[in-house]
Amino acid sequence: MLKQFASHPWVKKLTPSPFTLILMALIVYFWFRPPAWVSDEHRPIANVSANMTDGRTIPLASLRGKVVLVSFWATWCPYCRHEMPDMQTFYRDWHDKGFEILALSIEDDPALVAQFIRKEGYTFPAGLADATVQQAFGDIKKVPMSFIIDKKGIIRHEISGQVHYARLEDLVTPLLKE
Repeated sequence: MLKQFASHPWVKKLTPSPFTLILMALIVYFWFRPPAWVSDEHRPIANVSANMTDGRTIPLASLRGKVVLVSFWATWCPYCRHEMPDMQTFYRDWHDKGFEILALSIEDDPALVAQFIRKEGYTFPAGLADATVQQAFGDIKKVPMSFIIDKKGIIRHEISGQVHYARLEDLVTPLLKE
């Protein structure tokens, strides 16, 4: 019965070619894990402060001695939303070893950001990236955009695009050992 069904001409028209299957697989791969460009940097970060959604103000200088991921993002950004579970897992695994995250939204509504973070159950610090903070990192024009700062307050890596656990492990763990 199934063989007879599969031999109908209209069923054969619906069967994708190997090229189509490969193309579809690539589209799915890049949709869920788009490439990110990592550049090595070596520039000190300005002593700016970030306003967190819980009312705290965190000066970046207060994080010296830790390796810090500063992630610029937005609640409306699908790639930002997709990278955050990996950020949370990495934060959970490495926070006690000297790693910190500042997730700074480029949006203007602290209540919206706080609601999103609370709803998703993220425990890393989240806040807003005002113009001063964005300028300190080189004027953020797209999201997600992340920076890894070493224990001395030097930006060591810029990540344009999505971060994931393995990439963070490759970039952060050597800095934690310094």
